[in-house]
Amino acid sequence: MKTIVLGPPGTGKTTTLLNEVDKYLKETDPNRIGYFSFTQKAAYEARNRAMSKFNYSEDDLPYFRTLHSLAFRQLGIKKENVMQKRHYEDLGKKMNMIVDYNEYDNEHTGLFTTKSDLLRITQLAQLRGISPEQQYNLKEHTQDITVKQLKQFVSDLLQYKKDYNLIDFTDMITEFIKSDKSPKFDVVFIDEAQDLSRTQWTMAKSIWDKTNDTYIAGDDDQAIFRWAGADVDSFITQTGKIMQLTQSYRVPQVVHDIASRIVNKIKNRLPKDWRPKTQKGLLSYYDDFEQVNMKEGSWLVLARTRFMLNDLEEKLYSRGLYYENKFKTNKEQDLYKAISDWENLRKGVDINHEQISRIASYMTQNNFEKNSIKYLDKDARYQMSGLKERMWLKTDKVWFEAFDDAPQKKIRYIRRMRENGEKLNSKPRIILSTIHGVKGGEQDNVVLLTDLSRNTQRNYEQNPDDENRLFYVGATRTKNHLHIIRPKDIYKGYRI
Repeated sequence: MKTIVLGPPGTGKTTTLLNEVDKYLKETDPNRIGYFSFTQKAAYEARNRAMSKFNYSEDDLPYFRTLHSLAFRQLGIKKENVMQKRHYEDLGKKMNMIVDYNEYDNEHTGLFTTKSDLLRITQLAQLRGISPEQQYNLKEHTQDITVKQLKQFVSDLLQYKKDYNLIDFTDMITEFIKSDKSPKFDVVFIDEAQDLSRTQWTMAKSIWDKTNDTYIAGDDDQAIFRWAGADVDSFITQTGKIMQLTQSYRVPQVVHDIASRIVNKIKNRLPKDWRPKTQKGLLSYYDDFEQVNMKEGSWLVLARTRFMLNDLEEKLYSRGLYYENKFKTNKEQDLYKAISDWENLRKGVDINHEQISRIASYMTQNNFEKNSIKYLDKDARYQMSGLKERMWLKTDKVWFEAFDDAPQKKIRYIRRMRENGEKLNSKPRIILSTIHGVKGGEQDNVVLLTDLSRNTQRNYEQNPDDENRLFYVGATRTKNHLHIIRPKDIYKGYRI
């Protein structure tokens, strides 16, 4: 029997699936249970819950994973045979063109970004189960390329894979389907199903065709990866017993009103009735991001594209607010640790070799004898008095005076943060992200920017369902207060 679990934002789709998993684990061999999710995080959440509740190890639950991971396992693929960023770059050099590949996340979803429309067309065609020429004719690319160039690229890519015995993420799914190597399960769970591509749906069907019971959970209104090949129509047209979740435990009343206004614009969708939580919540509108008071609380700041985050980053930096850009490595973390180490050292706390090395990296020879580090015992601990007696350490000043080799801009930023009461040893309380990058997340405060780039504005006009779903997801990340930034140009922004 197949059960479709429909869950609007915050209604507990994954929890519902996990409760069903618990029931089966009480009487079913865990090797006969398959739990597959679009993201690694969701699959591991299910696995870890089962491990904790039933005292299983990871080895006891081999089929709690992403579909790509299952294909990788069942096909016996080695990591060195999987296409990586360097391989695409090498292919580009051989073809005298730029072929970049950047993994979209670390979730083993197969999602990626690229500036090469040739690669994008090729991959989308495979994900959608159509020819590259058919994908080309959909005119979803922006670069001026010809069918002849596309055919040559496809040929060269295939030859490159053959020459170096390589396989990409989509190839894994295709080969799995051909090989018919799906294990036999008693029950299969598929979470976040609205994000599966047509090829992944074919793989999923090849799995559940061999099972007694299947649970498919998702929300077509939150299908925001069409640009990456997601096939929401396959979710909408699934048949089976419908289990509709109707109570949101996240979304407050005023946000539910906004969300309903947005979702009702979507033409191709499954109708759903759902209720907000009892709290009314807060809704605020602004003409500029600078007007939002973010000195306290936990925040998600969401924009349509990564490029838009750069300007926001500068504004938070200048205000001395502790933030993290989800798509950038926080290069200040080592400096934060060094500051903490130094302040502990000044208080009389002894520190180890690693901590001393980190401190020294932000000092010039005027304050620390760099060559002395090699004489330090890696297993010993040191106090400031001992380091100064050996004439290795030449200062005991406060960190922003002692760290004379640290960038002044960073020093000013950290001092401003300290003045604002920010705690550097904790996780940043402000997260910058695209709406795509935060799907599944939530926070007390959500700032939603409605500006669109030229390309997204064009997509809004051509495929309004895509943008409506995206901003629906963005608005429903908040647990309390939604802050909406109006577009700079009403004709070039999303209209809520």
